[in-house]
Amino acid sequence: MKKNIAIVMGGHSSEYPISIKSGEVVHKYLDPKKFNAHRIVIEREEWVHLDDSGQRHPVDRADFSIAPKGEKIHFDCVFNAIHGSPGEDGILQAYFQLLGLPQTSCGSYEAALTFNKRDLLAVLRAYGVPCADSFYLNKGQAVDPAAIVKKVGMPCFVKANRAGSSFGISKVYKKEELHQAIEVALKEDDQIIIESFLDGTEVSVGVITHQGEVVVLPVTEIISENDFFDYQAKYQGKSQEVTPARISAAQHENVAKLARFIYTTLGLKGYTRSEFIFIGDRPHLLEVNTTPGLTQESLLPQQAAVAGISLEELFESAIREALR
Repeated sequence: MKKNIAIVMGGHSSEYPISIKSGEVVHKYLDPKKFNAHRIVIEREEWVHLDDSGQRHPVDRADFSIAPKGEKIHFDCVFNAIHGSPGEDGILQAYFQLLGLPQTSCGSYEAALTFNKRDLLAVLRAYGVPCADSFYLNKGQAVDPAAIVKKVGMPCFVKANRAGSSFGISKVYKKEELHQAIEVALKEDDQIIIESFLDGTEVSVGVITHQGEVVVLPVTEIISENDFFDYQAKYQGKSQEVTPARISAAQHENVAKLARFIYTTLGLKGYTRSEFIFIGDRPHLLEVNTTPGLTQESLLPQQAAVAGISLEELFESAIREALR
């Protein structure tokens, strides 16, 4: 019997349109002979089911069911394609855990931890994972540019602590630019992390559970045409993404080992994509994404393709693992 799959997409953050694209790709490539795939769009005002004609039907949040033709449909599994809140920060994961409904991403605690850059880096530093020097700032706190420069130097990156797709990130070269960069970050989140600039090769590493095994995908080298790997570079073609990366055997071994270590140590599951910058042969962690992009332009599908894993296989495997 075919499984009923809810593909959740949308969300509450600036990543909404990217999530819609990811969800549509999943819907397109899930095998209709094996799955009844249903698109569920989650917005602040309402949760709706999109039928094949584009009509919107309400979702019953009491049991996460739909009834587009009057007869209730319950789901066997949720495919999480929401980037940002509430799909990447643990909120939806906790909801589905309470309902006892399998879903493709990591658990609620792990999602909340990885989505919070400050907490993630603090935890992993204790395990010896190299990271950039950082300075923390919350909305309403006084800004002391001299203290920031003393801690992280110049240039530096000002980032929204809980945001993705490079929203709320600025590269700052002068102390006088800090206030404007902080205002940009505060539009995305009321917590900020300011990090030292790491001058080296940037790479992205996908780690997934595929056919019951933890698999490190081929490493992607990031060469941005802009000043850093920002939104334009990620989604509007302003970058080169080379898979497999043009790095040494030692660098590849080190970053693959570290990416696997982070995945297993944190107890992650499903898809993840971690970003690193090399200083010499030593990879420094920038962040971990637990619901990475799944559009045709996204890195994880590119890496899977190089590994010989089609989109159909990639998406079906995530559902099988969740059901397992």
